[in-house]
Amino acid sequence: MADLSQKMDELFGRIRKNNLWRQRKCVNLIPSENTASPLVKICELCDPAGRYAEHKRMKGKEVYFYHGTDFIREIEEEAVEAIMEYFQCQEAELRPISGQMANQIIFEAATKFVNRSTPDGTFRKLHSVMNNNLGLGGHLSSQPFGALFNFVDINPETGKENCVNFPVMESNPYRIDVPRMLETVRQTRPELVIFGKSMFLYPEPVKEMADEVADWDDRPIIMYDMAHVLGIYGAFQTPLADGADVVTGSTHKTFFGPQRGVIVSNMVKKTPLRKLWLDIKSRSFPGSTSNHHLATLLGLLVATTEMNAFKDEYQNKVLSNARAFAKHLADNGLAVEGDPADGYTHTHQVVVRVVEHGEGSEVADRLQENNIIVNYQALPDDETFLYSSGIRTGVSEMTRFGMNEDDFGQLAELMARIIIKNEDVADEVADFRKKFTVMRYTLPLKESITLAAGALESAFPTGEYAKLFADNLRGAGPNI
Repeated sequence: MADLSQKMDELFGRIRKNNLWRQRKCVNLIPSENTASPLVKICELCDPAGRYAEHKRMKGKEVYFYHGTDFIREIEEEAVEAIMEYFQCQEAELRPISGQMANQIIFEAATKFVNRSTPDGTFRKLHSVMNNNLGLGGHLSSQPFGALFNFVDINPETGKENCVNFPVMESNPYRIDVPRMLETVRQTRPELVIFGKSMFLYPEPVKEMADEVADWDDRPIIMYDMAHVLGIYGAFQTPLADGADVVTGSTHKTFFGPQRGVIVSNMVKKTPLRKLWLDIKSRSFPGSTSNHHLATLLGLLVATTEMNAFKDEYQNKVLSNARAFAKHLADNGLAVEGDPADGYTHTHQVVVRVVEHGEGSEVADRLQENNIIVNYQALPDDETFLYSSGIRTGVSEMTRFGMNEDDFGQLAELMARIIIKNEDVADEVADFRKKFTVMRYTLPLKESITLAAGALESAFPTGEYAKLFADNLRGAGPNI
């Protein structure tokens, strides 16, 4: 027992040190990350953790294969309703436990769907797919070596998967060239079109694509992978309204929930793609998940309730902060990617070319040493994805901690001193971060702590232990 206590003491000391650094000393600008609220985090400690609630619709009835699931069944139904409210859609599947899994479910379902009409009963892959080039910001999971693996035919001329990339504008490689896109889709007739990126500055031309293929007998399925921009759905773009058939995403990036995935659509009964939605449901369960992490499902309901309450305020501030941050960085002498006449960015992301001051990963290292965390990023003209001329930043997490346009101006100045002048400003950044430790767009801290303490008090079988835990949490509340 003494040895175990020593090991746990050492481990939890490191955990505490990392927590304090990430949450109180450093500024996190990684665009694919966010901090969930205390209410969402506490859900992951509650009793649904580790439980099972497998279910499937059979003969017109939703059948659950475990008992003790009444509560989580209600939670899942409420979460579906909350998600549909957020997306203004009519169907939602919440069992994927990541955006990557959500994408793979779509690829599996699309392959099953196109085989429904195979005359001789053989099972084939998708003939061709249109997607964003990885080197131009495309999302990893939508590539043949990502979640698209083994779902696309091999092109005999190239020996590679038959994926056709969206053409981009010569004047701005972060935007799709719409006329060339429409010409390409007419020539290649893909069975699946995948919009969405990882390096993401502008909306995707979903409506133009949907209008082009609307009358085709063999029109492609139009999918939008919104993993990076799910939390600004509506203020940024509304692809379901623009003609996308299905939207996937991660619930922990701009959307400030736990780490899960989501699939939404309007493929209701008697619509042409209804059977595709049924294939999506079957690939979700039993195809991809069994235990779909029920505690994070509970957290997703809490996060979606927060998002629906603060959606407009949060989204507008994120977009405003991103544009202000881009301008402040440029004013401080940094080379911001995108079109300056168009505000550089329409999302939460700001991309900066830093190669004049060092390779991207080296610059990201220097920033981290000074308590600022970013992604190093290969830019469209880099010869390989392994070499990065830039860094990719996002404002969503720090916006949630209360930073505004002027605050991002101060941060831009600190970053310029690190990147251009190679100054050591670690202490200044830590002092700067001290101003932004109270989370916005959720319940006030004291109210959250009271609810969290009550949840903890009931979450453990040993009453005295749980009460001690909860009392200590309540006592810490005013000092957090």
